[in-house]
Formats: sequence, C-alpha cells, structure tokens
Amino acid sequence: MIFQIPSLEGALEKRLEELDEVRKSLGLEVRTRGRWIGALRREVRASSIESSTSIEGFSVSPEEALALTNRRLPDQGDEDRQAVACYARAMDHVGTMAIDPSFRWLDRIFLDLHFDACYFQRDKDPGLWRTEPIGVTGADGSLEYRGPDADEVVDLMDEVVRWLAEGDLDADVVVRAAMAHLNVISVHPFRDGNGRVARIVQSLVLAREGLASPEFFSIEEYLGNHSQQYYAALRVAQGGSYQPQRDATGWVAFCLDAHLAQARQRLAQVEQAATRWQHLEDLAAKRGWPERMVIALEQSLLGGTDRSRYSEEADVSPATASSDFRRLLDAGLVEQRGRTRNISYIASERLRKALRS
Repeated sequence: MIFQIPSLEGALEKRLEELDEVRKSLGLEVRTRGRWIGALRREVRASSIESSTSIEGFSVSPEEALALTNRRLPDQGDEDRQAVACYARAMDHVGTMAIDPSFRWLDRIFLDLHFDACYFQRDKDPGLWRTEPIGVTGADGSLEYRGPDADEVVDLMDEVVRWLAEGDLDADVVVRAAMAHLNVISVHPFRDGNGRVARIVQSLVLAREGLASPEFFSIEEYLGNHSQQYYAALRVAQGGSYQPQRDATGWVAFCLDAHLAQARQRLAQVEQAATRWQHLEDLAAKRGWPERMVIALEQSLLGGTDRSRYSEEADVSPATASSDFRRLLDAGLVEQRGRTRNISYIASERLRKALRS
C-alpha cells in the first residue's frame, strides 16, 4: 500500500484554483518574453538545484551553482560541488524524459535518477535499491522516521510506478507530483539520497504532465529556503514510520502553498529580468555597440562568463568574443579573472551601479 491522494475540498480547492491562475500567468510570461528568458531559465535552474542539494547539507555559492549546472566539471574531491553537478545531470535526464514520446514509467526511472544524482557517493550504492533497514535521525540523534523493511522496497516501488502510470490521472499535476514525492521519500528505497530523488521525481511529474519550462514551476528553491517547515510537513504526514494509510491532506496543502509562493516569486523575477535586459540594451545602444553584447553583460552579472559560453549563446566566433570582451574591459563594465585558458569575466561594480541608478 502507498499513500493515496486526499479529498481536495474547501480551502484546498480554492488554493488549487488560485494556483491555476498564477500558473497561467507565469506560463504566458515565460512563453512570450524575449531572448533574455533563456538566461533567467538557467539562473532559476541553478538556484533550484543549489537549494535542493543544500537541504541535505551540500553547500556552494550561487555563482558556483550556476557554473556547475552549466556543465563545468567540479573538482573530484569536493563533495559539495559534485553533489550539485550530479543533481544537474539528473535534471538534464528529466528534461530528456519530459519530451520523450515513448516514455513509460518504470522502476528503472528511479534507479537511473538515483545513479545520476548520487554517482559521486560510490559507497552509497548509486542506482541500487537498499537491502538493509533504514531510518532518519534528528539533530539530537533520535529516530524521526523508520522506513519499511528492505524486502518490501521492490513491491512498494512497483506500486508507485503503477500509480504514476495509471492512477488518479485526472488529478491536478501539482497534486500528483506532491504525492509522488511523498511516496518515494516514505518508501526510502535507497541507502542515501532519498530526498534528492523524491524532489527530482516531483519535477519529472510536473515536466511530463504538460507544464512548459518546468524549472519555473518546481518548488526546490522554496523547500531549500523553508527546510524546517518541509521536514515538519513530512513528519506529520508520515507519523514516524511507514504508515501509508495516514491522511496526506497536510502534505498536499504544504506543497500547494509552496507552489503558490514559488510561482509568485518567479513572476517577480521575470519582471526584474525584463527590466535588467532593457537597461543593458539601453547601455549598449548609447555606446553604439552591437546588440549581442547585451548577452555578455548579462552573463557577467549572472555568475560570470567566459569566451566559450558567450560565443555559444551569441553565435559568434571566438575572435569576435575576445574583441567584445576587450571593449567591455576598456569601458570598465567587466573585470577579468584568471589567466590563459581559465580567463573569465564578471560584472564590475561600475556596471552594477549603472543598473541601480
């Protein structure tokens, strides 16, 4: 037995209706905005990944997260950076599965996503179901949650797969995603990384069931910023051990609130990004620079950039990219970091001040 979708009446029904309106507004903004939406998408994706991994104690700066999620390889010995890079790989996998016309829910989906996300933790059996008892301990060392017996894992995950493929298909996507999250994290099918995989699966459900640009609709960032409330909602839903007969209403309500808060934040970010792009366009136009240089300026503001990244997005040659960065350096709008092959560029205080004025 796994957790079932609770009855959605009264306040929950109203929250769903409110969320539907906010989602429509956000979807329209994402679809109709201009060229700069891609940069915001990468920023949002990096922030979500950094927040989700931070819940389990891995910590990197926002700038590092942006670089790591843009496929820059981390140092092999640094678990924090490897956790972010591996999570990004799993989310890349989600993106591929989201558009795969032959996609089917299989147990292999969970195993492969676990392998992606936990690849750097070779001692935690990435890609394999657990074969031993498992529990979650609190900060004081007490047992807060005990998962089902290891010999139940395969059957329970088979039931999760069947439900995702066939169960409650008419339910709202955010409710289905929330219940997928709850069921995976409650079965606790892996030695480690169960929270990461549950959050990735939640994003996969959102992506598979029709939400455009799923990085704008996920709630990882909210969960990372409200981890105490997140754990509290799980504790209430689970009751300390695997009890799928318990009422999941509180959990669904928490996830709906998270979606509402996150979607409103994303709407604000879209407006901020549009304003920033307009300011950068004006700055470039006043200097008689080609419009492509706005891309370099924005990249420098969002965690920094380099010749290769700028060349790819602006569709220019490396020589042209170098020339553009020389202009930006001469104007005092970017600063250079590193040497030879490791040169990167970050926004100068002069550029940041120009945007604030």
